[in-house]
Order: sequence, then C-alpha cells, then structure tokens
Amino acid sequence: MAKILIVDDSKMSRRMLKTIIEGLGHEVAGEASNGGEGVELYKQLKPDAVTMDITMPEMDGISCLKEIKEFDAQAKVIMVTAAGQSSKLMEALKHGAKEFICKPYEPEQVINALKEVLNK
Repeated sequence: MAKILIVDDSKMSRRMLKTIIEGLGHEVAGEASNGGEGVELYKQLKPDAVTMDITMPEMDGISCLKEIKEFDAQAKVIMVTAAGQSSKLMEALKHGAKEFICKPYEPEQVINALKEVLNK
C-alpha cells in the first residue's frame, strides 16, 4: 500500500482522485488545495507519490513540483493537466514529473499512471 498526496484546488477533483486511489488499496496521506500547502504536506508526510494539478491559486503545480524536487530529488509526481496545457506539461516533465494525466480523465488513466510511478 502506498501513501499518496493529492494537490488540486478543485474539491471535486480531489474527491474523484481519492476514490480511485483508495479503490486501488492505497492511502490518501493528505490533500492540499494549492502548491504552498502541497510543499508543506509533502515535507511532513513524505508520501510515495503525488498527484499535482498544474493550474492552482497562490502557487501553481510547476512551482510546487520544483520545490518538492529540491526537497526530495526522488519524489514521484504525476501532473494532472487540462487539455491545451502542453507547454506547461513539457515544463513539468523537464522539472522531473514522472507521469501526466489529462482532464477529463478516466479512472484507468489514474490507475495506470500510479502503477507506473510506484513500480519505478
């Protein structure tokens, strides 16, 4: 069982991800509604993986990703992006994101991305 941190400003998105993650038998270690909270929770919880929305208030997903990677170079981050954000997505992959999921997503995409990063 892995501990997963969800970072997303949308409560509905967090709820959907939580349902999928717990359905796989993993634990949602924490939920953050912006990048600043995401960095703090990552440092406290040291999760096995993170799902990270790119577009959020206060601190976006890419800034949060950079801070998490500075803190833990081995961090496994899955970016969650809306369609049409390919330039931001490329930037996120350049900064160490391991996988990405495009909204709207099917549970299968989340499951596959989690399996991919947790088995690396």
